[in-house]
Amino acid sequence: MNALLSSEQSSREYAFSARDFECVKRMIYARAGIALAENRQEMVYTRLSRRLRATDSKGFGEYLERLERDDEDTEWESFTNALTTNLTAFFREAHHFPILAEHAKKRQPGQIIKLWCSASSTGEEAYSMAMTMVETFDSLKPPVRILATDIDTDVLAVAREGVYALDRLESMPSERIRRFFLKGKNNTSGYARVRQELRDLITFRQFNLLDTRWPMRGPFNAIFCRNVMIYFDKPTQYQILQKFVPLLSHDGLLFMGHSEVFQHASDLIRLIDRTVYKPIAK
Repeated sequence: MNALLSSEQSSREYAFSARDFECVKRMIYARAGIALAENRQEMVYTRLSRRLRATDSKGFGEYLERLERDDEDTEWESFTNALTTNLTAFFREAHHFPILAEHAKKRQPGQIIKLWCSASSTGEEAYSMAMTMVETFDSLKPPVRILATDIDTDVLAVAREGVYALDRLESMPSERIRRFFLKGKNNTSGYARVRQELRDLITFRQFNLLDTRWPMRGPFNAIFCRNVMIYFDKPTQYQILQKFVPLLSHDGLLFMGHSEVFQHASDLIRLIDRTVYKPIAK
């Protein structure tokens, strides 16, 4: 095993020790609440090596010392972006969207439906929520406002642009694609852009769920936080759920990921459908 590790280290551009990995684990946990598993060492090395090259750092020790020296260093943003996993797709976990649609139909006359996509990544989830609302109210201007946030500024830039390769749309019916996307021509062939009316429903903002101050104002009719909590340990999950609950309306819904279980937060939320929760009434 030692010979294998030595061979792997010698083939790398930069030395990456167990101490370096532990330092990265501690820093990303403090910054973003992400609990890196031991089997993520290769991923960490690959992603941060790019930052070492970009910053002309001689090694991991120099790079990490730079971050620890200055909490305001702009490189922190790139460090966090590099270690944030952004797996998403249009209408991922599709069973949630009909539930959202039925919930929206219960709105009171004149009520504006407020939705929060709390880990929007490159925008597919937020746009899926917007498409669902347009279809529910059969209007490109439904009574809906969507806040979409993410810690990663790079993916938010993609989300704001709303431009996707055509193969990212393949899971959607052709009618939905025709209604909500404009296909590119000539030098933009092979891509499609989300229609402006849909983009107008969404406000994209950078936000870290670990921030002590949450500037958003509820109540939200629904919050999506899917496949995010798996990167946090249970105490961090509980702290975040404690902040979600007061931001939900009394009948608000919390949509979570398929692999996330919250038995440790049964005093805060209760399961009402497949990975859909409601706040416990106080």
